[in-house]
Parts: sequence; structure tokens; C-alpha cells
Amino acid sequence: MNIGLFTDTYFPQVSGVATSIKTLKEALEAQGHQVYIFTSTDPKISKNKFESHIYRFSSVPYAGFKDRRLAFRGLIQAVEIAKSLQLDIIHTQTEFSLGLLGKFVARQLKIPVVHTYHTMYEDYTHYVARGFLIGPKGVGTLMKAYMSGMVGVIAPSQLVQETLIRYGVKAPIRVIPTGVSLPSTGVARQNLRQKYGFSSEEPIILSLGRLAFEKNVALTISVFSELLQTWPEARLVIAGDGPARKSLEEQVSELALEKQVIFAGMVNHDDIINYYQMSNVFVSSSDTETQGLTFIEAMAANRPFVAIHSPYLDNLVDHEAIGTLVSDYDELLAGIEKYLRRQVSESDTIMRTKKMKDVDATTFAHRVLDFYKTVLADYHDTDTPDDENPTADEVGYMKRILRNPFRRN
Repeated sequence: MNIGLFTDTYFPQVSGVATSIKTLKEALEAQGHQVYIFTSTDPKISKNKFESHIYRFSSVPYAGFKDRRLAFRGLIQAVEIAKSLQLDIIHTQTEFSLGLLGKFVARQLKIPVVHTYHTMYEDYTHYVARGFLIGPKGVGTLMKAYMSGMVGVIAPSQLVQETLIRYGVKAPIRVIPTGVSLPSTGVARQNLRQKYGFSSEEPIILSLGRLAFEKNVALTISVFSELLQTWPEARLVIAGDGPARKSLEEQVSELALEKQVIFAGMVNHDDIINYYQMSNVFVSSSDTETQGLTFIEAMAANRPFVAIHSPYLDNLVDHEAIGTLVSDYDELLAGIEKYLRRQVSESDTIMRTKKMKDVDATTFAHRVLDFYKTVLADYHDTDTPDDENPTADEVGYMKRILRNPFRRN
């Protein structure tokens, strides 16, 4: 099968979405399929650099997300490339520029287009042009309009599926949890305890992910400051970067925790396992997670986690070996302390390994392929409309989204 993945976000940009797409691409290719990435240009990638199966379109930074980009041209070029590749299906991974481009290409080539809804925008509207383009009340209307014409939609969790149904999305929706590409070995490539000057006995708590305000890392820092009263030798490593970093650093300074809290900065995807395996427990105080890649990565590195209850995690966590879910400050503190006392055991490792089989990259790819086959069969068995023009809903969506969305450097 020839598959086109259309995304505004891809490596070298670092995000859960980019990781999910890369995982899907590699897992599908491992099963013999041809996968092509249609994405935006990136300042870190030379315009003259050849990237196999990757096509980049001229782009600019997006207002509110300085590390996210939107393509501003390439319609005809994308159609010609897709036609030459003889794509069988298009899978969009964004509701913005490359998503719209993917829908246009699919309509021109008369092939089906499916979509994965990665982001719960109701929690992120303050980033999207400061709410000018999308306010919380308008998210459902816009997302329903974007997904008009889709032959299928993938929801990474039950929560996302329920949200899309509430929005009024009519396309068939299938819940497919995002998979993770497991390391070839379970051994870290670096000794990060040595790098940071930690002893083998020091308890290490890890927070890893984009430092955005809705990730609520400030709560983890507050809980850690109290944890030090009973665990004075503990250390908190905050790996990642983002708009909330300065505020978090100020919080650490106000609490006089500069020696106990380490800001590691952005971590290369290939090095992530080193950070999990350096730690005793992974902690997330975010209540906006819909697909939980970091939790799966923690399991793959044989580490437990403590996190806030969510529909996705409530389905994932069924044993203390996997993690502990909490609802408030006191429960978060107690959960961390529990894992600082609990040693990694063989039974815990077996439990995590068993759970991983249900969320690994191969299983993920099989489920996505099965969905592709279903929608392809339905698409070709149904009379498809000859009208190549977008619907009124789609036109309204494009006008709203493309109104002043760019911010030049």
C-alpha cells in the first residue's frame, strides 16, 4: 500500500505528535508498505538536503507556537507528487495547513482520506493566536467542519472519541491507542546519574515532556518541595522545553531548590530511555493527556509512573506495577513516596512487559492498517461524488483558520 501522511509537525521538531507519526511510519514500512511524509520546512533542515520519502513545503512559524510551523504554498506540487507516488490513501495528522493540503490532494486524486485527532484544542485555545482563531466554544464547530468529507477518524483514546461524537463528527471513529517504538534493548546507552553527579542511591523523580502551562509541572515542583522534608536526598529532573520554562525556573528559585531541581532541556528522542532508566519514578501532573506516549515510554523503560486520572489512563493502569493515578496534591505526594520505597521487582517487570505487548508499534500499525483496509473497501464499494470542490462547511473552516495565522521571524 502507498500511504501519504500529511503533518505540520515532524522531526526535527520534538513532540508527542511527531513521535507518533514517526512510529507509525516505521512500523508500516516494517510490514512492507511505502509511507511518504508531507510536512513543513524546518530551519534545522537544509533546503538542499535529500530526505527519503519526505517532502517539505515552504512554511513559517505559527502564532503562539514558535516551534510549530504552517505551510503557505504547494497545492499543485503536492498533487503532482502524490499522483507520481500513486498514493492509495491519505492520512492527515493536523487540522491546519498540511491537513487542508491532504484533503485537497485526496479530492483531486479521488482517494480516501482519514484523520487522527491528536490534540484536545479546548485545553489549548490560548495558544492559537491568543484565542482569536479558536475559542473553547468554537472548537467543536471547527473540528466538525474540518472532518467533513473524511472517510474515517482515529481517536487515540475513548475520551477523544467521546469528544468528537459530542462535536457532531459524522465519519466512522475508531479508537486506536498510539503505539511506541520499543528500544532494541532495555539498557540505557548513557549513565545519566554519572553525568549529573547523582549517586546510585539518590532517589530521582523524572518529569519529561513539553513545558507548557497546561502540563501543570508547577504542581510537581510544589509536591517535590514537600517531599524533600522526608526525602532530603531526592532530586527532580525536568526534561523538556517550552513556554512555561521561565516561570518554572522562577518557581524553583523562589523555593530555593536550584540544587535539587535540574532542568535538562530538550531531550533527543533516541536518548529518552536514558532519562527514564535514571529515575525511580516518572511523574506527570498534567490533566490534558489524551494518548499518553510518555507513560508508555516509562513502561518500556521498566519504570512506574504517577499521574492524574483520565479516561485514557484509567483504561491503561490496572496494577501498581504499571502506575498509580491520583486526583489531588496529597495523593500525588503519596504516590511518589510509594515508588521511592518500592524496589523494581521481577514480577513488576513481567507485568509491564505484558502490558507493553498491547501498545507496541507493531500492534499499533496492525490496527491502523486494518482501519485503512476497512475504509478503502467501503470507499470503493460506494459511489463517490464527482464534485471536486470543498463543501460550505470546509470553506468556512478554511477562511477562519487561514485568517492571519502566520507570524514571521
